[in-house]
Amino acid sequence: MTEYIFYFLSFVSVLTALLVISARNPVHSVLYLILCFFSIAGHYILLNAQFLAIVHIIVYSGAIMVLFLFVVMLLNMNAESEPKKPMFAKLSAVIAGGSLFLVIVTALKKAEMVPVISPAESEIGLVKNLGKVLFNDFLLPFEITSVLFLSAMVGAVLLGKKELD
Repeated sequence: MTEYIFYFLSFVSVLTALLVISARNPVHSVLYLILCFFSIAGHYILLNAQFLAIVHIIVYSGAIMVLFLFVVMLLNMNAESEPKKPMFAKLSAVIAGGSLFLVIVTALKKAEMVPVISPAESEIGLVKNLGKVLFNDFLLPFEITSVLFLSAMVGAVLLGKKELD
């Protein structure tokens, strides 16, 4: 069953990645990228890395993509105002992309397959294990980081506060 889910998520990832670069509307491109990020988070869940999947969704799909969406909407880009690229630039982009593809294929042909531990059997990416390591082995750096974040928030509030005369 997980094999079919993997193939479905892979199909969705590749399809939405292709739609990102082929969409004419930049807003649609950003929305396709969000779908691609969600399917990649599904791969993380299949690899038993729930914490990484949640952080991926929160940071990339939640924060960065919303920021991209706002920037694209504020720029109000349209096809009429976009400058036309010369044929030489398009040809050089195709040649560079093809060269990169050939290098990747050559590197993958020479790579050897190594057996890996099944992610479903290991407990490496579980949030419970991460919490144990974080609060046992790295408690002091974790607390220092929280104090640093608190002082940064207080500084941001003080900088943003209007002075009363």
